[in-house]
Amino acid sequence: MSEIRNYDVIVSPVITEKSSLAAEQNQVVFNVARDASKPEIKRAVEGLFGVKVKAVNTVLRKGKLKRFRGHLGKQSDVKKAIVTLAEGQSIDVTTGL
Repeated sequence: MSEIRNYDVIVSPVITEKSSLAAEQNQVVFNVARDASKPEIKRAVEGLFGVKVKAVNTVLRKGKLKRFRGHLGKQSDVKKAIVTLAEGQSIDVTTGL
């Protein structure tokens, strides 16, 4: 996989309270491309951050219907990847690439 595709697979890190708690279990959460597979996500994280990935779990969050000033709108669907790192590995997502 090319270096450019790695940046297309990993869209952004998820920085929430829940993802901060997951960091204690050596897990990192990313928003990923909807068409990305688990092996692609694993190769992208290992290539971009230089860490060893133990497992990848994915979640597809369906977009919600929201109403703003009487107009109905729909949020986009988002695919998240929960990446479990090998022992002794870590990623600091707050510093960026």
